[in-house]
Amino acid sequence: MRKRVQLIGYSLIIILVVSTLFFGCKGKVNGPEGIGSFETLVNYLIDNDLDLPDILTNWIIAAADVSGNEGNYYIMDIRSAADFATGHITGAVNSTLGNIVTDAANSDGKTIIVACYTGQSAAHAVVALRLSGYTDAKVLKFGMSSWNAAFDRWTANTGNIAIGHANWTTDATAAVSEFDDLELTTSATVGAAILAERVAAMLAGGFKGINAIDVLTTPTNYFINNYWAAADVATYGHITGAYRINPLTLANDEIENLDPSETIVTYCWTGQTSSIITAYLTVLGYNATSLKFGANAMIYDELTKSKWTTSGDYAFVQ
Repeated sequence: MRKRVQLIGYSLIIILVVSTLFFGCKGKVNGPEGIGSFETLVNYLIDNDLDLPDILTNWIIAAADVSGNEGNYYIMDIRSAADFATGHITGAVNSTLGNIVTDAANSDGKTIIVACYTGQSAAHAVVALRLSGYTDAKVLKFGMSSWNAAFDRWTANTGNIAIGHANWTTDATAAVSEFDDLELTTSATVGAAILAERVAAMLAGGFKGINAIDVLTTPTNYFINNYWAAADVATYGHITGAYRINPLTLANDEIENLDPSETIVTYCWTGQTSSIITAYLTVLGYNATSLKFGANAMIYDELTKSKWTTSGDYAFVQ
């Protein structure tokens, strides 16, 4: 009888060890190495220099640096066909956010610049491109609004709704916590295939943006990340309850400071960096959205940097 009890005990130990090996990692156990799809994707991104800081390296270009050098780039304009016909940069081709990766095959080795109305939708597109092998793709800063006043959609969207608002504070940002990884459902099993599937899903979902007033009115409805340096938060304040998780890397596990059960709102200065981050988080499987026009929509008159000024006066064709 004693031997049987011992055998049962050994069996339980073996079961526990095996369970730990196969289920000790976060996420679903459906990857090729017995780890979850989320962790498989994260490891692939880190190993292939596609962590968020890599995506946020040299990702934007000003109109002044493009004008006169249009032929050196493959310019993809993702505004509507009607607006593209009204006027566009010489040599630009019309595409859509959904088709950006497919149409990029025609770039013939040139660095891709994506132009939209304000630089925000283009940031989603550039994330898709950079994660799909076009690692030097860039956003036209402030979009076609920066190219010529005929296309300006920025000026009307600057504002001061946060100045004096009850939900704009100078208190310390919220203390971060650590959350479990989300469970990523995918039909793929290896990193490259999971990434391709997730990029396609992000593009199919379209641009993810939210109006500043909606976040200011009910900040407790969201997990808000202020993507500024600490000194800037001290200077300008922030939305009540906001965190400051920056640079938000995978390699340093900062991604674990995001709550996967919440809608994650990222805001920055102009809505362009936050759009990059939002698209990246969406690829990872988070429910993410970008605060449109960033601080420029909330405290425009108080900003001393990173603010919209005026359109350029660069030539365009119809």
